[in-house]
Amino acid sequence: MRAPFPLSQGPAVCPARRVGLGLWTGSRRYLPGVAGAAPRPADALRAAAGLVAAGHPVALDAAPGADPAGELLALLDAVVSAGLAGSCRLTAPVAALRDAAVTALGERALDAGVGLDLAGPLDRVRALVARVPEAGAVVPAAAPGAERACRELADGRVRLVGRTSRLGGAAADLAFVRCLNVLMSGGGRPGVGTSDPRLLAIAGERAAWNEREPESWEYVMRQGARVDEQRRLLAGGHPVRVAVRSGAGR
Repeated sequence: MRAPFPLSQGPAVCPARRVGLGLWTGSRRYLPGVAGAAPRPADALRAAAGLVAAGHPVALDAAPGADPAGELLALLDAVVSAGLAGSCRLTAPVAALRDAAVTALGERALDAGVGLDLAGPLDRVRALVARVPEAGAVVPAAAPGAERACRELADGRVRLVGRTSRLGGAAADLAFVRCLNVLMSGGGRPGVGTSDPRLLAIAGERAAWNEREPESWEYVMRQGARVDEQRRLLAGGHPVRVAVRSGAGR
């Protein structure tokens, strides 16, 4: 049952610009988190281990460097070696990878028991999700075609991401809620990627309207964002995945 609406192939290099929760830097990377230098993989894994120990599943948002495919495979192996496979999902920026590399990464992740989410240009993400078994998609609500992508992917795993600044204003929030309505009424597992108190509340209302059990969806919040709220939601029985950025290197 859908809730009423109460609210109001190789990629080209392009200048950096913000999209939803992330920074799109052309052929190099798409980060669902904020801009700036990402922690080294070892530091990101230590942070992830601490969060998992506190009860949070983790999304490792990777920012590959000179050898994107090799670095992502190394990060995947490190997740497994750290005993975090069942609690972590790896976010791969598809703009930095060839299709064959994404497919190989998906196969390796599936064998290792590590979840894989694909971020980047939505047309390519949608095409690759259809080819990579059990891969999820990262959909910035403010991106062109976001609602259409959510409709197509609503029976799978989608992390919907909202804005982290005042850019976009009410229009960006309306786009987020439209996409949220689609995902919550679908058959998949939505991830609600926002730390905005109003949107967090709306996500809970939409879940209740669609009679969703808490384990059928999750909040996704950036590391360090509204930590008290993360703890409150977790204590209330709501899965709260924490997005941890991981930089280049091995």
